[in-house]
Amino acid sequence: MTRIAIITGSTRPGRKSPDIAAWVHQVASQRNDADYEIVDLADHDLPHLEEPVAAAMTGDYRHSYTRRWSETIAAFDGYIFITPEYNHSMPGVLKNAIDHLYTEWHDKPAGFVGYGTHGGTRAVEQLRLVMGELHIADVRSQVALSLFTDFHNGTKLAPGDHQVTVLHTMLDQVTRWANALAPLRISSGR
Repeated sequence: MTRIAIITGSTRPGRKSPDIAAWVHQVASQRNDADYEIVDLADHDLPHLEEPVAAAMTGDYRHSYTRRWSETIAAFDGYIFITPEYNHSMPGVLKNAIDHLYTEWHDKPAGFVGYGTHGGTRAVEQLRLVMGELHIADVRSQVALSLFTDFHNGTKLAPGDHQVTVLHTMLDQVTRWANALAPLRISSGR
């Protein structure tokens, strides 16, 4: 069965990404098109990039934490990135986690759930630029959760019904692309 990771993009104290990931997982688990699993960056001790050689050059990782992260990411057929927007961009911890690897991301799709005062749209725009370099097929539909309308008092997640519809559309796209790209992953040994 197709495996999709729901990746929390923040490790900040008081972060909202675990609640959003749980909501995405709850909605996705009602479907029968893939297995969905939350991957919390807080569970992966990835210091600021310390590999001596860029992942794009060799994929020969010197550090055990990078090898563990590689195994985690390589095991999935696609990704849903949950990202807040910090200063018009994604959190550094998310970019750092992405940059630790290279080929593990190839020929897989990605969908996005952004959140913030403007729904995290600018963070997602930044992520879309990175996806192309990693040979990731990012899907068009994205969930944009506003702190003003999709959270009670800006803190407790309460997405509108329309957000569930958008989420299903994005999940449809991610799973279709994951299945469509499977022959490329198989032919390259991923």
